[in-house]
Amino acid sequence: MILYVGLTILTVLLACAVNNRYEYSTEGKLDQKQSVLHCHGKIGRYMPRTRQQQMNMICMLTIFTILFLVSAGRYYVGNDYGEYVDSFAKIYLNRTVSSEMGFNGVVKFVQFLCGKDQFIPIFAVFSFGTVFFFMKAVYDQSDWFGYSFFLFMASGFYLSSLNTVRYYFALAIAMYAAKYMIQRDYARFLFWIVIAAFFHKTVLIVIPVYWFATRKWKKREMAAVLALCASLVLFKDFYRKLIFMIYPYYENTRFDTGNTSYINIAKGLCILVFALLYYKAAIKDNRQNMFYFYLNIASLLVYVFASFIPEVSRISFYFNAFQIFLIPNIIKRIEDQRQKRIFGIIIALAYVAYFAIFIHRAGGVELRIIPYATWIL
Repeated sequence: MILYVGLTILTVLLACAVNNRYEYSTEGKLDQKQSVLHCHGKIGRYMPRTRQQQMNMICMLTIFTILFLVSAGRYYVGNDYGEYVDSFAKIYLNRTVSSEMGFNGVVKFVQFLCGKDQFIPIFAVFSFGTVFFFMKAVYDQSDWFGYSFFLFMASGFYLSSLNTVRYYFALAIAMYAAKYMIQRDYARFLFWIVIAAFFHKTVLIVIPVYWFATRKWKKREMAAVLALCASLVLFKDFYRKLIFMIYPYYENTRFDTGNTSYINIAKGLCILVFALLYYKAAIKDNRQNMFYFYLNIASLLVYVFASFIPEVSRISFYFNAFQIFLIPNIIKRIEDQRQKRIFGIIIALAYVAYFAIFIHRAGGVELRIIPYATWIL
């Protein structure tokens, strides 16, 4: 527990020193960025690195190294670590496993390089990719890197990635790829989502949902959403049969509980109310924030109407993960400085409380990431 708390504090402090919202002008002056969708780096003639760029590079590399080492260095940490080790052995023997071909291919390639019994390098490869895509997504899409990174850690996304290796790798890629949907660069978006689907096919659901979230909802869009919610209530058995055709091994297992996540519903509602308070200033004419706003609504609807889906959070996280961008992006656009400070502090305290609850439960059967053990020592 001390390791995770210390890790979070240290990396958040480093993240606060990162300023990802600037770019070079053609005259070489440093201009504040107003949109995440502009490119980062040099424009025009070559310019030497600024002090802020050097600070960004040092802090980002340090954060990445810390998160990667903790993730890659774990040894039988997580409730499914042993299951993955068994899967690696079956993959080597060409036996049937439930994982996708992309995952199996990477496992076989690492086994070819390192040996059939070497499972630690496999975890290291996926740790590297997961941390990289998560950090790249935060750097590219947040208007306030330090606050978004704090929300990312406090929400438990990083610590949860010590479990369910395939899913969090796919989630990290989906978060990274979302910027291409916002930019209407559909080819690159589809490319990355297809890559992610080779590791966890649930990610394919983001294709229609992310596209729908880029549209300004009119009456027909709202009617379509309401109809879908009604169908989830009326035809629950049909949806369950459809899900178990794709994932038959989830039926009547510990994952098929139908429990409702009240804490995620409450979090989604609070963020919705906060967003509506500053809708005109921060969301109405901002395509990026509108995208995150609609995804928060999508997450809320999934938790309310689709709790019958096994491991429903694995669907909803594709949507509510973007809360870590929506909240800072709204706070940045609050004109009243007093309100900005008040909401910034209140939300930070709420997430600290959420993180405390998460850490308290981290030793339970759902996560089992406490106590931490490492092969390094």
